[in-house]
Amino acid sequence: MKPIVLVADDDPSILEILKLGFRTKGYEVITASDGKSAIQAIEQNRPDLLVLDIEMPHLTGIEVLRHLRKDWPTLPVVIMTAHGTISLAVEAMKEGATEFITKPFEMEQLLLVIQKALEREGLRREVEVLRNEVDSRYETISSVNAEMLRILTTAQKAAQSDATILLLGESGVGKDLLARCIHAWSPRRNKIFTPVNCVALTEELLESELFGHEKGAFTGAHTQKLGKLEVAAGGTVFLDEIGDMKPALQAKLLRFLQNREFDRVGGTRSIKVDVRIVAATNRNLQQAVKDGAFRADLFFRLNVVSLTIPPLRNRQEDIPQLIERSLARLCRDMKRPMSHMSPSAIKKLASYAWPGNVRELENAIERAVVLKTGNLLEPEDFALHSLELQQQESPVNYLPFHDSVEHHKVFIIRDALAKTGGSRAQAAELLGLQPTYLSRLIKQMNIS
Repeated sequence: MKPIVLVADDDPSILEILKLGFRTKGYEVITASDGKSAIQAIEQNRPDLLVLDIEMPHLTGIEVLRHLRKDWPTLPVVIMTAHGTISLAVEAMKEGATEFITKPFEMEQLLLVIQKALEREGLRREVEVLRNEVDSRYETISSVNAEMLRILTTAQKAAQSDATILLLGESGVGKDLLARCIHAWSPRRNKIFTPVNCVALTEELLESELFGHEKGAFTGAHTQKLGKLEVAAGGTVFLDEIGDMKPALQAKLLRFLQNREFDRVGGTRSIKVDVRIVAATNRNLQQAVKDGAFRADLFFRLNVVSLTIPPLRNRQEDIPQLIERSLARLCRDMKRPMSHMSPSAIKKLASYAWPGNVRELENAIERAVVLKTGNLLEPEDFALHSLELQQQESPVNYLPFHDSVEHHKVFIIRDALAKTGGSRAQAAELLGLQPTYLSRLIKQMNIS
């Protein structure tokens, strides 16, 4: 969707020039010739940004600003002013304008100002969305399991520091959710939380995603891009699947953890940022260090505070409250009456081993809620026979441990593909994996 830019100026020639220039850059443009019509245009069109002349009839730019801040306090406003009215521009900034630019100006200069203002507004919205997501989700991190309670207590203590935290555990146990909680419990809670999946991108794209790149650094790098580490300054970056990071990137990340500085791809200047790192993996990093697949010095830098989240099968006493919270969240999100679980259905779910952990449990509940016509979920609404099939068909007792794990992965993926008619997207959803990651596993394991 194109960003909507409203231009308010009493000079028709300026309106025409700006309309043409903005449209060539892909913006949808609305114009207003005075302050009153500018306010009306905002009410009718809800623009993403306002370019406002400071001297207009009926209502001045300052008066328009004062009116906007009551009903649209976050709307970015770029003030246009002549050299002789810079003092008014300063007053406009005090009233909440985002930027000001003096006439006459170069079109490219104004376009750059607008681009930066829209980017900042996009980041502000992202922070708001993520914070709301944490506020609505992190309360689900509760437990009656003694080991899990110990982990949560340690996490809350560690959150008050700037120490790097390493989250370990099987896929689906809730490492992402705990990372968000750590951020929400920390003094950095009002800054951005940025997750980065280290396995979903190629090495080149991941490097650019983390560290950013300069214009012309590689083919397709038409503009400078800020990396997640730079964008999240003052906040938290969550490096998920850190165990899959390639050696060259491990070296760059190590340098950042040691000195809190990095170079953008294609850059020549070191950039320092204050960012808290939380990393997670389902791999055995100590074994990976022994195998030469993971740097020992990076492991020690990451392993300042290490928390291993137990699998759901080891804390089955948590299942009833997880069911209750998942049902409440799903029904709220779907805007439907509250569903309930029969005692026999709860008993069935509580006795299942959940190889996909909390993620699998939530997916099973969501599937049952979506397909159920009534509001009472019964045991037959949950098809949990895959574990029984695995026990019957998977000869894990006759293979070395690591071979058994690989064999089990192959079986689970084939079973998911069979259940979804070969659809990788649906199989990824069933398994709680990202489609790109599932495709990579299928290729690595030669699964047909």
